Amino acid sequence: MVQTSPMSRISARIAAIAESATLAVDGKAKALKAAGRPVIGFGAGEPDFPTPDYIVEAAAAATKVVANHRYTPTPGLPELRQAIVDKTKRDSHYDITVDQVLVTNGGKQAVYQAFASIVDPGDEVLLPSPFWTTYPEAIKLAGGKSVEVFADETQNYLVTVEQLEAARTPKTKVLLFCSPSNPTGSVYTPEQSKAIGEWALKNNIWVICDEIYEHLLYDGATAPSLPVLVPGLADTCIILNGVAKTYAMTGWRVGWMVGPKDVIKAATNLQSHLTSNVSNVSQRAAIAALTGNLDAVHKMGEAFNRRRKLIVDLLNEIPGFECPTPQGAFYVYPSVKGVLGKTIRGKVANSSAELATIILDEVEVAAVPGEAFGPSGYLRFSYATSDEDIVEGIGRIKKLLSE
Repeated sequence: MVQTSPMSRISARIAAIAESATLAVDGKAKALKAAGRPVIGFGAGEPDFPTPDYIVEAAAAATKVVANHRYTPTPGLPELRQAIVDKTKRDSHYDITVDQVLVTNGGKQAVYQAFASIVDPGDEVLLPSPFWTTYPEAIKLAGGKSVEVFADETQNYLVTVEQLEAARTPKTKVLLFCSPSNPTGSVYTPEQSKAIGEWALKNNIWVICDEIYEHLLYDGATAPSLPVLVPGLADTCIILNGVAKTYAMTGWRVGWMVGPKDVIKAATNLQSHLTSNVSNVSQRAAIAALTGNLDAVHKMGEAFNRRRKLIVDLLNEIPGFECPTPQGAFYVYPSVKGVLGKTIRGKVANSSAELATIILDEVEVAAVPGEAFGPSGYLRFSYATSDEDIVEGIGRIKKLLSE
């Protein structure tokens, strides 16, 4: 009798997906805090500010409108899609139409649907590294293959056209482009961005642009939208965005895709079976956010800028750390290669993952190791936290590594 192995309880496709490392670190830090431990968490990419009052008030009013208790169109409330069109023109100087917009349940759903809509099994996606931890998993779910293109701290974590060209093959279909970057906070100059866009257009490569950090820029840096710099890209470019980072609305779960009409229609069909429409109350809140002024955004940006300077200075005082100054987002990404291999309170950190574990265990400070974003040798710290926590948390690490 032929023996057959039992069917796996979990599909191979889903079993291959890794847990979000950033959420895992944040979850562990919060669990320790709940247990009464004085943990300081630098893990989550989440503003520590409350959502501005005028947005909350719009949501509260929306709960009393019966129409918001019902299903609404899958691609989003017409008023919100129009607000996204207007906002895209205002902030990016990019002219789009309503049928190029799909409202999604947060930026992550936009990421998933973008890859799912244009990537076939075997297609290669060029993934500049360090990268956000969700990108390779979304590519994998779509059947694609991530081709990592690494730029280290000597390049300010910015890949070049020459590196991209060296990684291109006949199977290359898509380039992922994120500026300002998560996890590094690095920002491509307009000249660098234009050169990459022209290269993609020349080689008939799609570009998925993640613009979620577009308003978090410092030191005069700018991040023009690629199809504005290279208009010919408009038909092979998908832009991802949302209200989470700009308006401190991570929990409201409103993102969007902007792209060619056929791609948006395909993604809308997928979403109609996946999640239907986004919560109407959250959509009404997003309308208030996008149609209001940017005063609250600028105020939060001032605080982030102050914290950015503080954390960079403190990290560069730690022996073995080398921290470039980021020009965007709310992350720093120091190289910790100077610490690896050393003994710390009887433990040897041979990787940044091991170093992050030692730091959490010994001084109760949570950071995300570089392995979550690409090669080992780095830690990501989010400075979307208080000045006091930055001083205390980085001070603990410095004391530990100076023993």
